[in-house]
Amino acid sequence: MEKEQGAKASVNLDAKDYEILKLLQDNAKLTIREIAHKIHLSATPVHERIKRLEQNGVIKRYTALLNHRALGESLTAICYVSLKEHTKKAGALFVQAIAGLERVIECYNISGEFDFMLKVIASNMADYHRFHVDALSEIPGVGNIQTVFVMDVIVERERLLVNSFM
Repeated sequence: MEKEQGAKASVNLDAKDYEILKLLQDNAKLTIREIAHKIHLSATPVHERIKRLEQNGVIKRYTALLNHRALGESLTAICYVSLKEHTKKAGALFVQAIAGLERVIECYNISGEFDFMLKVIASNMADYHRFHVDALSEIPGVGNIQTVFVMDVIVERERLLVNSFM
């Protein structure tokens, strides 16, 4: 799991920056020229704005979003994990172990009854069972695991609603 790298504390963005972000979230393959045309600026200032957004950590990276269901990974599980010990070392060991498990596509350190919440993708129940028994429960320091299975996806957004910040 890669460590979250947020934007710097005080990044001043204007309406054009938000327009650029919205366009890139919708289609990161847009060229500088296409973006410039859509927001009514020339290519040079758009390029400079994008570079600034990248350097300030507002844009973390560019990636292709894959449809895991189309790839035969139709089971989504949410796993709540608590550790036996609540020490810095135990947490670090768990995070390191989780980073090596490809079935885990999201991991959050949470408050409440559990310490971590994982989003796990598997091809079927037997595949998830193997992951649970052979990988997740074998991580040193894991105390309790509670798993719920996603029956249907109601809302799934891969983009930040930049209009809500304006």
